Amino acid sequence: MNTASLQHKRYSRLNINRLGLWLFILSESGIFAALLFTRFYLLGLERASDLNQTIGLIITSILLISSLTAYRAESAIAHEDRETFLRSILVTILLGAAFLIGVGIEWSQAFVHFPPSGLFGTVFFTMTGMHAFHVLTGLILLALLYSNGRREAYSVEDHWGPEAVVKYWHFVDVVWVFFYPALYLVS
Repeated sequence: MNTASLQHKRYSRLNINRLGLWLFILSESGIFAALLFTRFYLLGLERASDLNQTIGLIITSILLISSLTAYRAESAIAHEDRETFLRSILVTILLGAAFLIGVGIEWSQAFVHFPPSGLFGTVFFTMTGMHAFHVLTGLILLALLYSNGRREAYSVEDHWGPEAVVKYWHFVDVVWVFFYPALYLVS
């Protein structure tokens, strides 16, 4: 096979991979949209007064900052800056873990004030639990990126892995941008 043919094959596979990722994100969006719809259908504009607003704001800020570090990692590997890539992925992992710890703290308080047996508790734990599962999945993918990055698996020509994982991470962050006001701010 000649060079032009190999580049065309790589480009075609990359386009198929990108299409697959966007279809996956679209399907996941349906799940999160259903949860958001369910929240408003069952609870209207009601919000638990005992919800810890401070923790909600802190974990939201942490997640939004993690999106910036993830973007920095993707940009760095596209420009062959491996050191910044690895450092940014590691910071993103730490911020994602901090988000999950914050959710755990919030849950420990929420169990006391609105247990999962009540309507608001059911909605709250389902929405935050589904989101936390996706954050955990993202952290696993980020850890794989970090491991592969240390072995110099990515280059300027071939960095689909970081591109895909960072797009997924942004998606998870955007979901929280909708969940946060629906759970913490609406009243």
